Amino acid sequence: MIALLQRVTAATVRIEGRTVGQIGAGLLVLIGMERGDAEAGADRLLERLLGYRVFADDHGKMNRSLRDIGGGLLLVSQFTLAADTSKGTRPGFSPAADPDTGRRLFDYLVAMARRQHSVVETGEFGAHMQVSLVNDGPVTFWLKVPPIAGNVASVD
Repeated sequence: MIALLQRVTAATVRIEGRTVGQIGAGLLVLIGMERGDAEAGADRLLERLLGYRVFADDHGKMNRSLRDIGGGLLLVSQFTLAADTSKGTRPGFSPAADPDTGRRLFDYLVAMARRQHSVVETGEFGAHMQVSLVNDGPVTFWLKVPPIAGNVASVD
């Protein structure tokens, strides 16, 4: 499971002109599901997202987490994060989870996030979305949670 997280002062997701998700200060997280990912990996990723210290403390150091600041979390599915870009000039998507597994895991991640954090917004799985953001810093991190042994989702 891959997450590209960006510290933002604001972020919005629109589909066909309507706003479907919007936050103020917090994290915009693009999520890519890979073959072999399962709920245990989503749990670990969420733990990292909520606890990752990317917000400044009183001394300007990145020592505060999303939980600490009570910021917004905007989760957006993005299967292209799982692309194989190792050769050629066109990405391959064989590492990505199949759409049914990707949707199930994304929905699971969102449900768990809403249980653990007060401000959670989303895009729409599989939709063509326009994502706008004001990256604060800029601060961007790429997190990867490999499949956890014994908790692998079915692979077609």
